[in-house]
Amino acid sequence: MAGEEQGGGARRYVMREKMLSLGDDYWISDDQGAKVFKVDGKAMRIRDTFVLEDTGGNEVAKIRERKLTIRDKMAIERGDRKIATVRTAMGWGDRYKIEVEGGDDLKAHGRVLRHDYKIERDGKRVATIHKKWFKIRDSYGVQVEPGQDDALILAAVVAIEHMAGRGDA
Repeated sequence: MAGEEQGGGARRYVMREKMLSLGDDYWISDDQGAKVFKVDGKAMRIRDTFVLEDTGGNEVAKIRERKLTIRDKMAIERGDRKIATVRTAMGWGDRYKIEVEGGDDLKAHGRVLRHDYKIERDGKRVATIHKKWFKIRDSYGVQVEPGQDDALILAAVVAIEHMAGRGDA
């Protein structure tokens, strides 16, 4: 996918720090400033819904809140198929579990509200979320390691940030 490769082929994206509220849209850019994905906060929905679109306006993932559950969770869908569920993990601190349909689950941990955390699969880092990479005001970076599904990782970050801050992280 898009984004300039860093050492070893990792890609960096710029996310907006102030998480969108429903009805708001914003762009995810690569580290060169090119627009890569649009996050559309769908207004007038019963549950929180965000759509991740490519630059051509094609939906690449839908992130939807799941209501009436014990723990917060959001589903990530492609078309009419659920590809992952993001939920708060039991225990201390900012921890989230990303249950990938038909694949190995991911775990996110760190200081989510400070935009300083990692996403791992089987103890190996697949993405790092950090504020210090970019000097752009009100933004933070997401570095996705090579061989990952960038859209899935970015959709998971949108879900985690929304769940952590309930729309105003």
